[in-house]
Amino acid sequence: MNYSFEYIDIILLAMIAGFVLRLRGILGKRTGFDGKAPPQFGKILKEAAAKQAPKQEAFDENAQKEFLNGAKIAYETIITDFSDNDNKLTTSKPLLNKEIYNQFNDALKERSQRGHYAEITFIGINSAIIKEHKKIDKILNVTVDFIAEVITCIKDKDKKIISGDPEKIKKIYDTWVFSRDITSANPNWQLVNTLT
Repeated sequence: MNYSFEYIDIILLAMIAGFVLRLRGILGKRTGFDGKAPPQFGKILKEAAAKQAPKQEAFDENAQKEFLNGAKIAYETIITDFSDNDNKLTTSKPLLNKEIYNQFNDALKERSQRGHYAEITFIGINSAIIKEHKKIDKILNVTVDFIAEVITCIKDKDKKIISGDPEKIKKIYDTWVFSRDITSANPNWQLVNTLT
């Protein structure tokens, strides 16, 4: 009887050992370094992370030329959208930050309430010059002086001219500030201020 209990113990231990071996086969065993990392390892990790971080683009001569081409298109789009006869900002909305969009939208609502609408013919941009560019943290602000030619007039609901001249080309001078987060994957700039 004593012997039968020893056999049961052996069988039971063999089953437990088999189960543990099978569990180890499924889960694997712990490998690798479990101690403290040397201090220089943290420094190496930081350097590697800095190399992999998106590089802040330089606003060099080529970047400035590319920016000005886009700024001219944005300028024409915004002026035309603001001055068309539906008194709504549609195509230029993504080009404006929230504050400028609200200012322009309020002016259009006021014009609409008076029963006025604008007619514009955009002749072209005579010049667009970067006046200054400043980087504050990750935000790059670029101030541009525009000189453009338009034919524009404001009419009332009876199509009577309130201001402007539909036959006369007018020169307009604007200084606008565009802004962009240079760490963002989004390449688009937004108008953030109109200085004139």
